[in-house]
Amino acid sequence: MNNFSAEQAVWTSVLKEAFGPTVELEDVDGTTLVYDLVAEFEISGQSYAVLQQPGDDSGEHDILKVVTSPEGNLELATIDDDDEWENITELYDEMTFPEDNVE
Repeated sequence: MNNFSAEQAVWTSVLKEAFGPTVELEDVDGTTLVYDLVAEFEISGQSYAVLQQPGDDSGEHDILKVVTSPEGNLELATIDDDDEWENITELYDEMTFPEDNVE
């Protein structure tokens, strides 16, 4: 069950304003990958970024935490907690594909 609702979330653009529409991430092997910054949102004081590889039409996306390093730089971090991951992905789905209110 999701602990958050779409009404609690706020769309943001902090990363887009800082870095533009794409970000480069380095994987564990040191390979740099480019991602489109699809969306950003904040919930309960934590920011998240939705990324997708350019040309990927599968609808698959990655959601990462936006964190501030000790030096004050914005960084992206994986969501390691399974419950948080499930809650945030469900929230993003709710935000982007709201249920139709059929009367």
